[in-house]
Amino acid sequence: MSYAIIGFGRIGQALAQAFARKNIDVTVASRRPAEALAPQARAIGPTVVARSLQEALEADTIILAIPFGEHGEVAKALSSWQGKTVIDATNALVALEDLEGLPSSAFLARAFTGARLVKGFNHLVAATLAADPVVDGGHRVVFLSSDDEDAIAPVADLARQLGFAPVDLGRLDEGGALVHARDRVWGKLIFQDLFKQEQ
Repeated sequence: MSYAIIGFGRIGQALAQAFARKNIDVTVASRRPAEALAPQARAIGPTVVARSLQEALEADTIILAIPFGEHGEVAKALSSWQGKTVIDATNALVALEDLEGLPSSAFLARAFTGARLVKGFNHLVAATLAADPVVDGGHRVVFLSSDDEDAIAPVADLARQLGFAPVDLGRLDEGGALVHARDRVWGKLIFQDLFKQEQ
């Protein structure tokens, strides 16, 4: 399984640190050229490699760590998203009417036709996401939701590999609504830093 993080701001870099901590290869890309990202990528760790957006989109699993409003441009970069898993780590700070009454990830998913979309890694602030998720014998929780039941398992496996404790919230419009940020309306779990103790 190959991984890419699209967006290399605070959240993108925090996710890259999580991958580097576990020596998992990940490609990073943004609107900036790969050469501009390369020094910071190298500073995070040898498993983090900056590439062009087009090269990064060759990965099997793509994490969106971009401002919500930029998702359409990323979606246009591939003619087909069939066979890809897209992890939506964005928060939609846009007016509710702009989402046509949908959860933000359901709205975003329409641009990535054919992809398996999972909401995840969006509820922790960058500093927390970048820190070691193993704390006092427990693991920081990451919430996952998707309208594709089969898409959750591999993303949950990735979360566990990164040291987190995944919690499946179910469909986007049900449990997933608990972690959606839309406009200034925050889901009930959006900034909860919860831990799961090892059994």
